[in-house]
Amino acid sequence: DKIELLNKVGFEWGRCHQPWEMMYEKLVSFVQGFGHARVPHQFPPNPSLGMWVERQRQDYKNYKKGDSSSMTEDEIQLLNRVGFKWERSD
Repeated sequence: DKIELLNKVGFEWGRCHQPWEMMYEKLVSFVQGFGHARVPHQFPPNPSLGMWVERQRQDYKNYKKGDSSSMTEDEIQLLNRVGFKWERSD
């Protein structure tokens, strides 16, 4: 059966946040390199990081309003820990 085959090849169940964690690590690297967490929306060295940051801001707004959001309290705490700016400052 399919589940057995996935287990045999080492499939990791419950890793749905892996992409979030990978992007968070890229944010941490950005903070270490630049000394702040204000990733520009257009960030040529890593365009996906700028888009991810914008998505976190939108998810946070939805979370605070009680709307549908994938944001968790743990993610909010992790982002706050690196000085994440919830408002865009162009």
